[in-house]
Amino acid sequence: MIRINGIELPLDYDDDALKAAAARKLGVEEKALKDVRLIRRSIDARRRGKICYVASCACETEQQTRLIEQGLAENYSPFVPLAVKKSAAAARPIIIGSGPAGAFCALMLARAGLRPLIIERGQALEQRITTVDAMQALGVLNTESNIQFGEGGAGTFSDGKLNTGIGDELVRQVISIYAELGAPADIMTEAKPHIGTDKLRGVAVNLRREIEGLGGSFMFDTRADEFIVREGAIAAVRCHSRGEEIELCTDKLIVAIGHSARDTFRALHAAGVAMQPKSFAVGVRIEHIADDIDRALYGVEAGRLGLKHASYKLAVKCKNQRGVYTFCMCPGGVVVPAASEKGGVVVNGMSCYARNGINSNSAILVGITPDDFAGLFGGVELQQRLERAAYEQGRGGFRAPVQLLGDFLRGRVSSGFGKVLPSYTPKVAFGDLDRILPPFVSQAIREGAGLLGKKLKGFDAEDAVLTAVESRSSSPLRIVRGGDYQSLTVKSLYPIGEGAGYAGGIVSSAVDGLRAALSIISRLPQKKSGGSV
Repeated sequence: MIRINGIELPLDYDDDALKAAAARKLGVEEKALKDVRLIRRSIDARRRGKICYVASCACETEQQTRLIEQGLAENYSPFVPLAVKKSAAAARPIIIGSGPAGAFCALMLARAGLRPLIIERGQALEQRITTVDAMQALGVLNTESNIQFGEGGAGTFSDGKLNTGIGDELVRQVISIYAELGAPADIMTEAKPHIGTDKLRGVAVNLRREIEGLGGSFMFDTRADEFIVREGAIAAVRCHSRGEEIELCTDKLIVAIGHSARDTFRALHAAGVAMQPKSFAVGVRIEHIADDIDRALYGVEAGRLGLKHASYKLAVKCKNQRGVYTFCMCPGGVVVPAASEKGGVVVNGMSCYARNGINSNSAILVGITPDDFAGLFGGVELQQRLERAAYEQGRGGFRAPVQLLGDFLRGRVSSGFGKVLPSYTPKVAFGDLDRILPPFVSQAIREGAGLLGKKLKGFDAEDAVLTAVESRSSSPLRIVRGGDYQSLTVKSLYPIGEGAGYAGGIVSSAVDGLRAALSIISRLPQKKSGGSV
């Protein structure tokens, strides 16, 4: 097959239009192209009044060699699902954490016949949804099960973005698996695919059932408290499970704990697992009216049939060389409470598949490096200080402190809202963000807001609402590992995913989980039958 790139299509195109456009691009008759299929498409809004899709498609043709030689097309290999050999190993690996890294690692190990056991400190998704709803409606925090902890990980209560900057061949495998498990079919072709929190919840449950059907099992409400190391290798993990203390023995422990399991980080450090501080970012959420963002990006075509609320991704550098950038943009989404500790306020963004809310929001983040704090756990402690300060400015009850951008720029506490009303629940309170953020972060956001406004009209609107504090964008620690995915200091312990410092979102975490599983499987004896799944 061949792949044709750069095909322009109207927003209301159909399959016949795709074939006709591909033929025009190649300079051939339509009948010369067989089995034409869409591979990828994205919105091109660079020409106001002429917004279109730019697409790539694959097809069969007898003129393949000539078209490739002329540079009009390139070779294309159809997607092939990943297969793994069945393993003869008897010992069950244990995985801590059921987010994308842990779950995809478990899926691959289960397909190899290893019957993994996944322990998760939070609840199964059916119960977790009720718990998160209580936090959003009433400000009732369950420190063991919340937006950070529980089946599916933190990404389950987000936007479900599947776009990633990594160029790994396993990205297609991850997205295909999500589609097989019930995600919208368009994730296979959209340049910026997303599932949405509403649909991702069902996908996470289907993933659990797939793993269980292959012999894996889950223990929810089970927190890892202590790691037992003997002769330099992991031997067991001691857990608190539904009121009981239990010890689980294993010779393969995969640690996929996410970026917020601070107590687990300390327990791993106490067991001699090597770690190092790493860069992360902190800031606030900014909200605008979604229709205003649409007009800024789409112009007169905003609101046309087929155009969902627009998304953006912006970055600037300030005079002090600090980077300021938007992160986890949620078109038509809401700002949600993402705390996991008492006495601290944390915010994040979330949206459903339809992305049809009144507001759009994103984080405005400023980079933090190990030079900005002292000690291995200095980044964690900085996050905690900001979260406690946000709690105080919100005056308790997990109210989030808010400030209009115009008032923040002038250093005054807001007294009322403009046309943008905050979407955060349970409640908000007007506060002084300068009393929360480090001075260099406040300074960078003030300067950066104006620079970002030059890139996107209206981004620096006076009545845009800032909500604090966004402190959990990534892990402040990296668990050091080797090329075989094992800890450098504790054998048979495999740190993976975003929490371990090796990923930055749903897809990259899932890929890291697959890679770790494949590394483990490659060193195990195979069944003589040689069967694969």
